[in-house]
Amino acid sequence: MADLETITSKSDPAVQRIMDVTKHSRASVKTTLIEDTEPLLECIGAGVEFIEVYGSDNAEISGELLDLCREKDIPVRLVDFSIVNQIFKGERKAKTFGIARVPRPAKFGDIAALDGDVVVLDGVKIVGNVGAIVRTAYGLGASGMVLVDSDLTTIADRRLLRSSRGYVFSLPIVLAEREEAAAFVRDSGMPLTVLDSHGDISVKELGGKQERLALLFGSEKGGHSDPFDEASATTVSIPMLSAAAESLNVSVAVGIALHERAERNLSPAR
Repeated sequence: MADLETITSKSDPAVQRIMDVTKHSRASVKTTLIEDTEPLLECIGAGVEFIEVYGSDNAEISGELLDLCREKDIPVRLVDFSIVNQIFKGERKAKTFGIARVPRPAKFGDIAALDGDVVVLDGVKIVGNVGAIVRTAYGLGASGMVLVDSDLTTIADRRLLRSSRGYVFSLPIVLAEREEAAAFVRDSGMPLTVLDSHGDISVKELGGKQERLALLFGSEKGGHSDPFDEASATTVSIPMLSAAAESLNVSVAVGIALHERAERNLSPAR
């Protein structure tokens, strides 16, 4: 890394830019901080536009990441470790990170144009769960996600970027009101399939359905909300010992349901 310039002054404009992005409350989220090698590789591969990538001068930057940055003409600089400590203060200190421009928010039309199942999360607020679901949905062939009442104001939320390992920009994710989401499902013609502890059919039967589905998951405590009842086509349950656990974590339930749908969603023809 001898050929990389090192930022040694806190007055460097890049340092202020990074510190501005790490602020918890910003009126307009136009740029975001991507932390760690794997999320950086995923975001760059997804076409996210980066202003610059940085590495702490006390750690090695991945050769794969350096090669990709050169290929995409993304500037890379080192940052003196003492300045990294000042930037992140009491937070976890990333050894590799980058500043990226936030892509335009996804729209329902972006999801409608694709063919895989759609995951709808209704009232799922734990960001760690949402991030895990993003990774699972992308990996198992879902074409998009709709987040209802998640308390998120942008998918570029740093907590979501961390928990999803950067996959939030790899598939369309729409933040929507309940009525908007219900109308999208209804107008799309996709059967709405609700995961419920007392479902009409077992999750195993999902694999036999060849049509595109909207898979609705409510919060573990409250379940799904009323606006989706009219659009509901069927309910699905995951068999389990009721005495062993009251319910599955929602990210686990999504993984089980999408695994049953994997043959359809991951078909080479799609």
